[in-house]
Amino acid sequence: MYSLFPEGADDHWEVEALYDTCFAPGRTALSSYRLRDGVAPVAGLSMLARDGDGILAGAIRYWPVAVGGHPALLLGPVAVHPTRQGEGLGALLIETSLERAVPLGWTRVMLVGDAPYYGRYGFTKLSDVEMPPPTNPDRVLGRALSDGAWDSVSGLVEKAAR
Repeated sequence: MYSLFPEGADDHWEVEALYDTCFAPGRTALSSYRLRDGVAPVAGLSMLARDGDGILAGAIRYWPVAVGGHPALLLGPVAVHPTRQGEGLGALLIETSLERAVPLGWTRVMLVGDAPYYGRYGFTKLSDVEMPPPTNPDRVLGRALSDGAWDSVSGLVEKAAR
């Protein structure tokens, strides 16, 4: 059994250690990290999953960005500790956080990731959205949180403050 909590300032290094465990050492060199530099994760959406003993099992973060001047959420990273994978924890983090985004006024979410995995959560390729290089354009995915939220939205993804 897991409980979800908002990520707080005191959780930062524990979450970073989880990301170091789950991802390649060069993860911070990715272009998505340049969009995060100096920007705080979105409060209320960046969440932790802890087991009954309080041990961190998973985490998800969101960042504000702008796409062609339109506000959007950048999902990622989402990670589940290797010993906890296959238990549906990633799905719980993604689905719960996306449900919480709508009442906070967010209408669109994007990420850079694997289409077959994220497709099960309603993410599709964003052909008219360009991440800073180097990013494989086939991995730029989005999901509308309200009808038509991605219609007529195109352009370069840039840092944004919200």
